[in-house]
Amino acid sequence: MAGGRGTRLRPYTLVIPKPLMPVADMPILEVVLRQLKHYGFERVTITVGHLANLIVAFFGNGEKLGMQIDYAVEDQPRGTIGPLAHIDGLDEPFLVMNGDLLTDLNFGAFAEHHRTADAAISVATYVKRMPIDLGVVHIDNGGRLCGFDEKPVIPFHVSMGIYALSPEALQQVPHDQPFGFDDLMRAALHQQVPTNAYLFEGRWLDIGRKDDYQVAVETFERDRHFFCPWEADNAERCSPA
Repeated sequence: MAGGRGTRLRPYTLVIPKPLMPVADMPILEVVLRQLKHYGFERVTITVGHLANLIVAFFGNGEKLGMQIDYAVEDQPRGTIGPLAHIDGLDEPFLVMNGDLLTDLNFGAFAEHHRTADAAISVATYVKRMPIDLGVVHIDNGGRLCGFDEKPVIPFHVSMGIYALSPEALQQVPHDQPFGFDDLMRAALHQQVPTNAYLFEGRWLDIGRKDDYQVAVETFERDRHFFCPWEADNAERCSPA
């Protein structure tokens, strides 16, 4: 999914689409695509909208990455899941992901987990620890203060923006209106569509805001070997016997 306007990263995204924002010597989307190739994926459809021509010009048909890339052009914003209703050929389990995330998730293992699970939807999740920069009080039913935490850090299981879907999950996606991941989750829970969480304990960042982007660049430069497993493979093949 690469059709958003990236409004939280303005002014950068006024002239460059967020998935083309660089981390070191590569756009973030190129890192994702090379990871997918490394884990055995050969065909990718990129949904594009804002500054679509730049993304298409950069990646072309995917030949330089050794994979097949085609494009689904959004004539209007359709949300994070809505574009799936207009993509043909989704007749077997497939992955859906945002085009602006940095992770060392093994996409192949995630896909295999979904194939063997009794679920129509699998959601990759990450424990995000959110600091509360205030003193938090605990109050009992009588109004008496019964506990106090100074600036606690609260863990939440959050969606990583990476999903595995079986074809039957598309029955929840309308053709004629925007539809986001939040809409899909509400529809799946209401219709009791089997949905699993995939608990991931590795590295995960997005670049939604300027501070997040800076952290992602610094993390990538420091821990590049975690995010670029194909480079280690190439080094082994090229090393002398």
